[in-house]
Amino acid sequence: MGAVDRLTRINELLKREIAELLERNPCPGAGNMLVSVTTVHCSVDLRNATVYVSVFGGGEHAGAEVLRHLARFRSELQRRIARDLSFKHTPVLTFRLDDRMERGDRVLELLNEEAGVEASDEPQN
Repeated sequence: MGAVDRLTRINELLKREIAELLERNPCPGAGNMLVSVTTVHCSVDLRNATVYVSVFGGGEHAGAEVLRHLARFRSELQRRIARDLSFKHTPVLTFRLDDRMERGDRVLELLNEEAGVEASDEPQN
């Protein structure tokens, strides 16, 4: 149980640190979008960490552009994390888009469409 708690604390610590670093060093052209670190999943051996980010605004291709920027900025982020957190091993960061919000919106949209169809099928008195 202790290892799970430790990993959870490390994930949250990495999430906060990466979010702060991204806030201080925003993506170029990020004036009309918000980049948020939603989750960090670190491997048990702390060698790798997957960082999930969500992007609000910025258009259709904003997520891909943010991922490209983060890939270029990865080594600098890792250096700063190593300096600030002083882990024995700083995990290698991998960035992924968190699309849970979009999928949730799509489910709600489908439910609303279904509810609209059912509501129009009801007899009017």
